Amino acid sequence: MSSSSQLEKLEASLGRARSSIREAAKVRNKTSTHQDPDYVPRGPIYRNPNAFHRSYLEMEKLFKIYVYEEGQIPIFHDGPCFHMYLTEGRFIHEMEKGKLYRTTDPNQALVYFLPFSVVRMVQFLYLPDTYDRNGMKLAVIDYINLIAHKHPFWNRSLGADHFMLSCHDWGPFTTASVPHLFHKSIRVLCNANTSEGFNPSKDASLPEIKLLTSKIPRLGGQPASSRSTLAFFAGGLHGHIRYLLLNEWKGKDQDVQVYEKVPYGVSYEEMMKSSKFCLCPSGYEVASPRVVEAIYAECVPVLISDGYIPPFGDVLDWKSFSVQVPVKNISDIKNILMSISNRQYLRMQRRLKQVQRHFLMNGPPKRYDVFHMIVHSIWLRRLNIRIQDLLM
Repeated sequence: MSSSSQLEKLEASLGRARSSIREAAKVRNKTSTHQDPDYVPRGPIYRNPNAFHRSYLEMEKLFKIYVYEEGQIPIFHDGPCFHMYLTEGRFIHEMEKGKLYRTTDPNQALVYFLPFSVVRMVQFLYLPDTYDRNGMKLAVIDYINLIAHKHPFWNRSLGADHFMLSCHDWGPFTTASVPHLFHKSIRVLCNANTSEGFNPSKDASLPEIKLLTSKIPRLGGQPASSRSTLAFFAGGLHGHIRYLLLNEWKGKDQDVQVYEKVPYGVSYEEMMKSSKFCLCPSGYEVASPRVVEAIYAECVPVLISDGYIPPFGDVLDWKSFSVQVPVKNISDIKNILMSISNRQYLRMQRRLKQVQRHFLMNGPPKRYDVFHMIVHSIWLRRLNIRIQDLLM
C-alpha cells in the first residue's frame, strides 16, 4: 500500500471515530452506554461521561504512536523518573518499552513522538547561572532538521501530528526555537501557561507529580467531619503569586494556615490530609505538584493562578471538584471558601475520590490512569487535525 493510500485509510478511520464520539455526546443522560470490564465513566466530574468513554475506547482501538529513534541517551530517550519531573521521565520510558500504543511502522502511526528530555538538556547543555540557553536551542533545531530531512512525516504536516512532552519550566522556551514546533505541534507541558503561548486547542496540559519513590503515596486522609483546618499551604517564595499569598495570610489566621515552611514537628502530608481545602498557588511558572498532592489527600484543591490550564480539562470538569481563585482575589480566599456550604463541600470531596484514578502513576500503567489520560489528551488533539487539509 502506498503511503498516500495508507494515510487516506488512517484519516478515514479517524473520521469514523469523530462521528462515533459526536453521536455519544448526544446521549441525553450522558451516562456511558458502552460495556467496560474495568471502569465506566459516570458522574459530574466529567464534562460528558459517554463522549469520554467512547473516545477512550476508540483511542485504544486505533491510536498508534511512532517514536523517532534518532538521538542518543541522555538527551533523548531518557528522563528522570522521580521527584518533580516524574511524569516526563515515566512517559518517555513507557513509550520506549513499546508495550502500549507504540508502532515500529511510521506509516501506521497517527502521531509521532519527539523523545527529547528538556530536563536532561538543562542538566547537560546548560551551564548554571549563565542564563545562556543557546545550547538547548541549537540541540532542538538540529534535531528537528534531522527528523525533517530523514523522514517525510514532519514536512507532510509541518509538525502538526508530532508531539513533545516536558515537565520542566523551560519546555515552552525550548520549543520556541523551532516556529512550527511551537505553533503547530502538540506540546504536552506541565507549564500550561497561556501567557507563554500555551494553546489549549492543540497543546495538552501535563500534571506535575512529585514522588520520591516508585510507590504511590497513601491515598485519602481524615474524614470530612474531622478536617479541622479550613485551608492550608506551605511553600517558599517562588514568584509573585506566592509572595502575595504569604504577604496576605502568613501567620494571620488559624483557619487559613499559610507557611513558608511547616513548623518543626508538623507533617506536611498530614496537614493536607486534615485540611478541607489545599491552596495551590502557581510559582514562577503555573504548574504545581500540590494539585495532584491535594487530589491524593482528598483535600479540595484551590487553584490560584492566572492563565493556567488544568490537566485533562477536555474531559474533566474541574469546577466540580476544585475551586479556582483569580490572583486578584487572594485577599478574599477565606470568604470564598467559607461561602461553600458543607453539603457542596462533601460533594466536591467525594468527587476527588472518583477522580484519583486519573492521576495515579502505576507501574505498569493501568487503564484510565495518568499515563493513559496523557495519551488520551494527545489523541483528542490529533482528532482536530486533518492531514489532507494541511497538504492543500
